[in-house]
Amino acid sequence: MSSISDYHLLPTNWSTEPGPLVGYLSRKALPIKRNDAQPLTREDVQFDLLCHIFDDRLKVFTPQAPSEDSKVHFCDLYVNALYTSHKCSKVLKDKMAETPAFAVELAKISLLTNVGRINTTMAVFPEMKTALRTYHPVPSLQKTDGNAQDAPRIKNCLKAALLPSELKNMPPSTPEEILQKSRARQLPSTSIVNLIFVLANHAAPLASTHFDPPVNFLDLFLPINIASADRARAFLWLIFHYLEGPDQPNPYDDDYSRHNPGKVPWLHRLTEEEMAQENVDTPDEIEWGKAMAAQRNIFLQRLVHSTEKEKKVKAAVSASKLTEPTSGRSRPFRSQQEGTRDKPYIHYLPPDRAPQITHSVSEDNRVSYSSSRGPHRNMLQHAWQVVTSTDPLADSDEELQDEHVRLDYSRRVDVIARLRGRPPSPLPDLLPPASSTSSYPPSSSITDTREHRWRTVESWK
Repeated sequence: MSSISDYHLLPTNWSTEPGPLVGYLSRKALPIKRNDAQPLTREDVQFDLLCHIFDDRLKVFTPQAPSEDSKVHFCDLYVNALYTSHKCSKVLKDKMAETPAFAVELAKISLLTNVGRINTTMAVFPEMKTALRTYHPVPSLQKTDGNAQDAPRIKNCLKAALLPSELKNMPPSTPEEILQKSRARQLPSTSIVNLIFVLANHAAPLASTHFDPPVNFLDLFLPINIASADRARAFLWLIFHYLEGPDQPNPYDDDYSRHNPGKVPWLHRLTEEEMAQENVDTPDEIEWGKAMAAQRNIFLQRLVHSTEKEKKVKAAVSASKLTEPTSGRSRPFRSQQEGTRDKPYIHYLPPDRAPQITHSVSEDNRVSYSSSRGPHRNMLQHAWQVVTSTDPLADSDEELQDEHVRLDYSRRVDVIARLRGRPPSPLPDLLPPASSTSSYPPSSSITDTREHRWRTVESWK
């Protein structure tokens, strides 16, 4: 992919001279950082590097999905890995099959996500509402009519892109495990996606093995002063080295890598003028990026306006609920400082002891009535009367009772007594002394007092 004449022009002691500091020393500097709605340029995504990687047509990789060919090139290897992932939706698979160009664009964005250059806080469609992510149009990688997905979905798709054997067992997690399988000719040694995850996670310890300081694997995807073609060749060299085995002839070797086993091909340094000639955005891409940024700003303004409108509507509804009068079916408000009741508390008394209570007409226009006996109702008739004439939302303490209600209570207590085997009795601490011959409670104590009304009665145990 790149000329190796630079290697012959190097001085014999080139390897001992420190190179320029081109790499980032921290993984925190790896992800692209841009404000919301700011387009990602070709320099941000290293478009030329991606083109060199996915345009390579050397069929040297063992297919990881059913294929008619014994060997495939990297583009088919990576796209098929995404397509066969069980986290890849049917809609996305159909779009990839219908539009191969979209599949390649998705693969390029996925590769940037695979190495960590695009993190999970980015999205590529302007109608995103969540505040946890930022929208960024990618003009150079969104030329087809298709939803490129947001970074979290791409990351989930990548994590599920495993070999059938890796779905049941843990995939290799270190470079040594992958090399061990490839040396044993267990091909493919791992999935292409998992291999890139492993190389990205072990970039620091592998730097001295395959690169000259201070470059490492992650630097290949950063805007540094190394030719895009050379970085793409070094990347493909590493993929072949781990997938197919270090003891196999590497088709991406050059004179430098042949004379230095384990080292990637020579990485040619660029001047500032040469770097300026790579990853140049086209006028159409610049205009499209501005248009999408404007569309995103309009969407955000409408979203903010609708959110504020909803808040005002909710505030108005809440205020109206506080100011509107309480309906007749609502529960009456009682102050905590209310010490006495305006009406006497009606409680159950056995029929043989129940005095005749007459209620007068109250200030709230309640109809007065007396407990004069009328024709008795059976339990079914009384239940129907209660359903049709009683407010279920009103407090039972304030419902006016009559003889039928007391009779119904008496029947209920009789049923409970028969089921329980004994009549309801007061708690032991309220029982009279054993020597007392008088019945409990005495008839004189049955008064309409607060103490009697709140006397605790055992129900059933």
